[in-house]
Amino acid sequence: MTQPKPAGFGDSLTIPLFVAFLAYCIIVFAPQVLNDGDTYWHITTGERMIASHAVISRDPFSYTFAGAPWQTQEWLSEVLMAAAYMMGGWNGLVILFGLAGGAAAGFLAFHLGKWLDRPSQLLILFLGLCCAAPSLLARPHLLALPILELWTMGLLFASHERRAPSWLLLPLMTLWANLHGSFLLGLALVGLLGVEALLSSDRKMQVMKDWGLFGVAALIAALITPHGIEGIIFPVHLMSMTGLSFIGEWQSASFEKLQPLELVIFAALYVGFTRDLKLPPLRILILILFLYLALQHARHQIVFAIVAPLLLAEGLAQTKSVRAQNTDNRFATPSFVALAIAMLLAAGLRFANPIVRKDDPVSPITALAHVPAALAQMPVLNDYAFGGYLIFKGVKPFIDSRADLYGDAYLQNYATIIHPDRQAFDRAVARYRVRWAMFNPASPVLSLMESSSQWQRLYADKFAVVYALKK
Repeated sequence: MTQPKPAGFGDSLTIPLFVAFLAYCIIVFAPQVLNDGDTYWHITTGERMIASHAVISRDPFSYTFAGAPWQTQEWLSEVLMAAAYMMGGWNGLVILFGLAGGAAAGFLAFHLGKWLDRPSQLLILFLGLCCAAPSLLARPHLLALPILELWTMGLLFASHERRAPSWLLLPLMTLWANLHGSFLLGLALVGLLGVEALLSSDRKMQVMKDWGLFGVAALIAALITPHGIEGIIFPVHLMSMTGLSFIGEWQSASFEKLQPLELVIFAALYVGFTRDLKLPPLRILILILFLYLALQHARHQIVFAIVAPLLLAEGLAQTKSVRAQNTDNRFATPSFVALAIAMLLAAGLRFANPIVRKDDPVSPITALAHVPAALAQMPVLNDYAFGGYLIFKGVKPFIDSRADLYGDAYLQNYATIIHPDRQAFDRAVARYRVRWAMFNPASPVLSLMESSSQWQRLYADKFAVVYALKK
């Protein structure tokens, strides 16, 4: 079995540190990072928890589900986001996510370098990071990404070295469970790689004991959250919801245009057909499982981008001779110091050119400014994408992206309303005493208000249209 290269420094740090800095800069300076309306309500949630010194357990934002039970699964991420925003505004927020993204990319580059030569390392890094690019958004999943990488690599090294996973990984699981619901994938990896270790070992009872005890400990570590067992159940419940089908990130991958995931699949097929790639059968099944998740839900592509290269690295290393990298660690400290200085300089450049939010598909800034203050406090029927911004500005929405709060029936009814369906629209207006509406100009539901004498247009631009119910 191919041995991983020594965990040296010197030249072996060049690529990881460069990749970490590159990913950091991309996130800090790319406008795309703030292209998600969820960012708004995550910040607002964190601000409330910081002010109250308590984790929110009931909805304080919408008027349709006000006071309903709501599990803030990502409470720690939200507190970190709010703290970064309170200290540095939008600049501080993107720097927080730049640090997380840079750490994940650097860890991935470093661990791939333990197995692969530089051309292979760079190619796989390029494909993986391209696959992750569409999900580089200022949301909790990005803060959990470094933990996903470290956890996966820790389990893979334990399997390779035919030993139990290090118990030093357990604090990572507790941190992960408080940052984002993807920790459940980490628990699944323990079971899957534990079975792989069992099948490849001659000491099956010892492997069962070692991995079984670690699995139980990991589960206990995941329970150390404000939500306990409910925190374990929540991700399963969310993924089983049928009303998610009209939400972009929960839809299947679309290949109408060339996507990074396609390039990864093509590259994997090329390697599989042209090289003597050897992977354990269960490792192949794990890869297929993560590929299935990436194809089924767009939001899982970033998980696949981190996990798949690590799962493949050992097998790829066996297809060719791999030279050990320089293990001279004399330059380790200067390298990290240089990286820190470069990141500080980039942060200074970011603050020298502060981010100013403008109208965009999730930020109807000008449109909301044209709504009279008294009307803005009345019930609104809003576009799904605008819910986060409305919460951020203190306006209680009809709906936002907290799908778990609203539930399948409500989400499906909303989809019917905006289809549009006149009866469902009128029922919602009457039941919730809606007095104004704000939607994307392309929304079909606008036709109902355009054709009705009861509604009048207050404002319109290329991002939002505002209507008010006539008195």
